Amino acid sequence: MVWLVTLIGVVVVLIWGRIVSQISPINQNLLNSQVNSIPDNFPQGSINIITGNSDSNKQVEPVLTQEEAVGLVLPMPDDPPISLWRPPLYPTPWAISPNDHFYFSRPIAADEINWPLANYRYGYFFPETDIIHTGIDITAKRGTPVIAAAPGTVIWAGYGLYTGSYNEEDPYGMAVTVEHDFGYKDKNLLTVYGHMDRIDVEKGQRVETGTQLGIVGNTGFTTGPHLHFEVRYETNSYFRTRNPELWLSPPQGWGVLVGQVKTFDNYYIHLKEIYVRSKDTNQSWMVLTYATNSINRDEYYKENLALSDLPAGSYSISFTIDGITYKQDLIIYPGAITFFSFRDKIGFSFETPSIQKPEDWENIVLSDKFLP
Repeated sequence: MVWLVTLIGVVVVLIWGRIVSQISPINQNLLNSQVNSIPDNFPQGSINIITGNSDSNKQVEPVLTQEEAVGLVLPMPDDPPISLWRPPLYPTPWAISPNDHFYFSRPIAADEINWPLANYRYGYFFPETDIIHTGIDITAKRGTPVIAAAPGTVIWAGYGLYTGSYNEEDPYGMAVTVEHDFGYKDKNLLTVYGHMDRIDVEKGQRVETGTQLGIVGNTGFTTGPHLHFEVRYETNSYFRTRNPELWLSPPQGWGVLVGQVKTFDNYYIHLKEIYVRSKDTNQSWMVLTYATNSINRDEYYKENLALSDLPAGSYSISFTIDGITYKQDLIIYPGAITFFSFRDKIGFSFETPSIQKPEDWENIVLSDKFLP
């Protein structure tokens, strides 16, 4: 019996060896044809990332020589999820052009959400009202530390910021105002921090950038916990606000889009949806033009829209007026403002604004209705 098993084993080995000798050249020719099909300009021995639309991005494994072991080429995973991680901010003050003024750090630390709420920016109406929003909202968690955006002195701490005297019904709730050590064009600059649950500073106290002023809360007129942040120019008045997105330092490598969208007759167009799309990543944003003329604009840009925290790169903007869709490509530059203007039936321009103030600049009066 043993000799029979041995004989069968020898026969199997001989047959298998003959089969392998016939198949190997075929496999070798197939491998050669695959290697030879690689384009001449393809970098061998390295990983090449082909940029473009997200559905065409591929990672190519190193090309192996015939002497190297043949490895498996695995399919690439889907695009990674969008992360809340952002680069560190530019150091403050930061201003590439004489008309820019990124003077303030973020009032919420970088390890938390510290960018404006997208659907309730400066110059928007509070939902279903005609009450103008004079700052930005940052939807940090309740209890998150609120920190000073720049050095200065506390000139208000507590309830009653809007009314000017202690009032627990004040729309700002518990709020702090800091008058800063520096100004802009010989005028004072102040920042406001509203809706806090607790205040950790007192009037007259000196603070530095990053000093804790209090914690995020839900006091005053709110629909939920958040920080209301304002930049005020010249005086500590609700009527002297400016768009914080033009004053907060952007993340490094990112920039800000600022624009004017007007009618043919040169009137600002209100509450127009402006769509912004990155041509590099295909990520999209939507920003509304200001809801009314009764809002303070930047002295230089005279804008009616601003969209901050855009990674530098190529973008397209689009919007529709009277059934006609207008589109334009533009570049967002790192650490800088990209400005555009548009007039219906005339088109787009990237010329910087005139420094001449409009005749009615000093006569803008905001409504007494208020909800920060």
